[in-house]
Amino acid sequence: MFKRKIYDKLLAWKAESDGHTALLIEGARRIGKSTVVEAFAQNEYESYILIDFSIASKAVRELFEDISDLNYFFLQLQLQYHVDLVERKSLIIFDEVQLCPLARQAIKHLVKDHRYDYIETGSLISIKRNVKSILIPSEERRINMYPMDYEEFLWAIGDQASYGLTKKCFEQGMSLGQQTNRKLLRTFRLYMLVGGMPQAVSEYLKTNNFRKVDLVKRDILKLYEDDFKKIDPTGRISLLFDSIPAQLNKNASRYQVSSVLPGSRADDLLKLITEMVDSKTVLISYHATDPNAGLSANKDLSQFKLFVCDTGLFTTLMFKDREFTENVIYEKLLNDKLSANLGYLYENVVAQMLTATGNDLFYHTFQSDESTHKREVDFLIACRNKICPIEVKSSGYKTHVSLDEFCQKYSNRVFARYLVYTKDYIRDDPITYLPVYMVPFL
Repeated sequence: MFKRKIYDKLLAWKAESDGHTALLIEGARRIGKSTVVEAFAQNEYESYILIDFSIASKAVRELFEDISDLNYFFLQLQLQYHVDLVERKSLIIFDEVQLCPLARQAIKHLVKDHRYDYIETGSLISIKRNVKSILIPSEERRINMYPMDYEEFLWAIGDQASYGLTKKCFEQGMSLGQQTNRKLLRTFRLYMLVGGMPQAVSEYLKTNNFRKVDLVKRDILKLYEDDFKKIDPTGRISLLFDSIPAQLNKNASRYQVSSVLPGSRADDLLKLITEMVDSKTVLISYHATDPNAGLSANKDLSQFKLFVCDTGLFTTLMFKDREFTENVIYEKLLNDKLSANLGYLYENVVAQMLTATGNDLFYHTFQSDESTHKREVDFLIACRNKICPIEVKSSGYKTHVSLDEFCQKYSNRVFARYLVYTKDYIRDDPITYLPVYMVPFL
């Protein structure tokens, strides 16, 4: 198993909760939820039972229809799974719990009983679809799990030092030097191409063949599309998902739903968009109508941009019209020699990194005072009681009109301003020019 940061969160939950809450881990499929939870169970408990509701027998499912006699319930579980449970020293895992809503409802009573600990994992969990007829347990603590972040990817490829040293340079405001920056950037582009899906990372380490890695990612994308069809048999969600790279490449001020689904408006499809966001396969960035520290209170639900949860999947989705993405394309992307404007690829990875560090995503468009054009700041994050605007550039970093005009317009609200690009770290007051691999430190 790859080293994952969420393991420390599981340890903290176990110590702090002491069995008084269950833990629900939400995230997209194939990001490693089941793997890390089972490893946690093996390492931290005397015994455990893993109930995978995607394959659980009818007999196991029927146990949750009547839990009035918990002694009988636990006895049957132990008989079904051939495991001896030890009071306060065993863990029961409900894997893919969204497939058995009654199991989720039972958490309230199981936690109150306090004999064992409970962890639930789920994908495509939608409150309206999967829990409309059950009582949501208040004894449930939720955490999100994401694809492997950049530091986890570095651990996987055997680099234990670069991330920490880069963070020290960021904290001290030090440049790294162009040679070091080029080396770090090449490794970071490798992360962008392979992505953070454990299966894709494992395939890369095993074969060092981008074509085989690409096939793994296409299998995951196909799995997501099959899931989308279960939610929406019309195929509209699949079309919205497949169109994310094209929509970002348009450089428009919002995701233009009508261009993907003619005759439809975003307001009419908010339910479908919510389903996509619930699936954790996409990240959503809302337009902040009045950019200030309270960004969540000023978001426009009908004006948004969508990103793919994993930039490695995004890269494959970019070339989905081909049977497979040729190694030569990966090599050119890796060496930054592909002729296409890749600004939208860098936007996606910045969105992924900001989300992984606990930020909700917001952007802002505004009318320029200097021209008839509209300006846009790619991302806004809250910093103390102010905001930090972020502009993302894959090239042409010397011009940053949107960032300058935004900071002039909202000067009393700006704490710091960042231009994310592919060059070395530069602090040139009032702008910090930030190599893309330093975004997690914001």
